[in-house]
Amino acid sequence: MLAERFVEILGSEFYTGVPDSQLKALCDYLMVRYGIDRNHHIIAANEGNCTALAAGYHLATGKVPVVYMQNSGEGNVMNPVASLLHDKVYAIPMIFVIGWRGEPGVHDEPQHIFQGEVTLKLLEDMGIASFVVGKETGEEELRGKMAEYAGILEEGKHVAFVIRKGALSYEGEACYENGNAMAREEIIRHIVEVSGTDPLVSTTGKASRELFEIREEKGQGHRYDFLTVGSMGHSSSIALGVAIHQPERKVWCVDGDGAVLMHMGAMALLGANHPENLVHVVINNGAHETVGGMPTVAGQMDLVAVARGCGYPKAVRVTSYEELDRELLAAKEGKELVLIEALCSIGARPDLGRPTTTARENKEGFMAYLSERKGQEGERKSNLHHQQHPCIPH
Repeated sequence: MLAERFVEILGSEFYTGVPDSQLKALCDYLMVRYGIDRNHHIIAANEGNCTALAAGYHLATGKVPVVYMQNSGEGNVMNPVASLLHDKVYAIPMIFVIGWRGEPGVHDEPQHIFQGEVTLKLLEDMGIASFVVGKETGEEELRGKMAEYAGILEEGKHVAFVIRKGALSYEGEACYENGNAMAREEIIRHIVEVSGTDPLVSTTGKASRELFEIREEKGQGHRYDFLTVGSMGHSSSIALGVAIHQPERKVWCVDGDGAVLMHMGAMALLGANHPENLVHVVINNGAHETVGGMPTVAGQMDLVAVARGCGYPKAVRVTSYEELDRELLAAKEGKELVLIEALCSIGARPDLGRPTTTARENKEGFMAYLSERKGQEGERKSNLHHQQHPCIPH
């Protein structure tokens, strides 16, 4: 089904959401039709955020909004659905459009498998009537379902359209670019050169895929890295947990602007704890590139000022590889929490692969490495203690 026909049938005047590759046709159409127009289309920081934004639209206009997301975002909408939208509370009607990643029987990445299995069940548990849209779904069938859903929406309830892979198409073209000089994969290559054998936590999406291929190319193995294949927005908190409990090790977090925005409260947590052994590198291209390139608001904000306001002792922005290397080396040698915002272009190699190890293998290798290093550090401290306090025979 053409994305423009899908939008016409839904009949809403306001769309907000978090982009998804399964919904790329819809997202591209909305960008070409509206761009980022606060009256009609806003890309939000996370799915709960856009649900609340849509609720505000309904309160102000009395009209029904559309919220779009990947099914991984269902977890983020549970609270506003249950405590804000529900007809036992404010009875705010809403249409959800959800990309079905990990649909049973359809090959997908490991982080999507369980989420795909429970997608429809979660909607049912939240009291959201759902309809699956596939390649075979016709316009008349969809119109009939919308006519049925009109009564549900009038009661202040909510409905969902779950979109299968390839169900929507768009023949137009949306162009996403910026004027930044550095490339993300090359930025990660520079980080790897400086971080060496330090533990590194990388965010979900193409950043982790590029890190994996760089390690393969260098023949280094993957035990130094924790590849956060899901849980968008939580890599810096994972890195914080590692840094606190491995205080003798420098720990690196390779993050993205979309991920930082999704759970920005994590920056306040990092600043409050200010581990002196953590380096937080945010690669900012102002885009949700992994799922198509739609813009984030990070291209319009001062992330360095946000980090300083959250309590980071040091925060800098770099726009060239020379500046990047200088700040990476300083962070490596320093003893304070650092944020390095690296501005980069939009784009990746067309032949970029995916990790060939499983998520569990990645976890076990990373944990074994941390345990090994912790044991070596403990032995070093023990030897130093005995040298400083030799036993005196009686």
